[in-house]
Amino acid sequence: MNPAWTRRALIVIAVSFVALLVLLPVAAVFTEAFRKGAGFYLKSIGDPLTLAALRLTLSITATTIAGNLAFGLMASWLIAKFSFPGRSLLLSLIDIPFAVSPVISGLIFILVFGARGWFGGWLMDRGIQIVFAPPGMILATIFVTFPFIARELIPLMQEQGSEEEEAAVLLGAGGWQTFRRVTLPNIRWALVYGVILANARAMGEFGAVSVVSGHIRGRTNTLPLHIEILYNEYNFSAAFAVASLLTLLALVTLAVKAALEWKIRTEERPWQ
Repeated sequence: MNPAWTRRALIVIAVSFVALLVLLPVAAVFTEAFRKGAGFYLKSIGDPLTLAALRLTLSITATTIAGNLAFGLMASWLIAKFSFPGRSLLLSLIDIPFAVSPVISGLIFILVFGARGWFGGWLMDRGIQIVFAPPGMILATIFVTFPFIARELIPLMQEQGSEEEEAAVLLGAGGWQTFRRVTLPNIRWALVYGVILANARAMGEFGAVSVVSGHIRGRTNTLPLHIEILYNEYNFSAAFAVASLLTLLALVTLAVKAALEWKIRTEERPWQ
């Protein structure tokens, strides 16, 4: 087959696939969101319950990213730079959220921290509520997103080796100074990329959060959960309006990702 025709055929198939499964649904969301006019749209996204869900979504995402950032850096450094018993096991454990259903992840936290869970009674005696409250939602979101940063960093850090860090130590640099001046500059783009991926997953997480949230309006509803409630109440236009808000957040994330990839290509091939 002619290579040129093969290339064109693959391009057509890829573009058609993306248009059908990505662009068309996104366009449908915004079409339905504005079906009753801009006034109804603004009223829907300005509703106090929607704003409460937005604030909770953003706060959970920010906390999740902070936790995953610390864990991802430490786990990547440990796995890539040191050899120790159980290293392969730790690497496999990091991948568990990729293999386990988010719903099961939520049920695990119910089992551990619920009223009848392993630590539920102890927590209740001390007035600490994890499940059906933001702390449980944060823990569930961290669980399903923590592989993203580590999995971006580990291969890169393994490829780079530890020669530069060892040289810095021999020259008298301390641990923090070595990390800040040698390790971090070498992994900064992979780190940012991992943060973007974890951010996108955290904002849109539904399964695990739904199990541990309790669906308390104005208190434990994130944007995905709020959309589900509106849809189940047959308030379709409001549901799509809120969905468009979540879609906009996702598009912003994709724009940042595209800008990052362009920046990386520019640094690697500045003549292009």
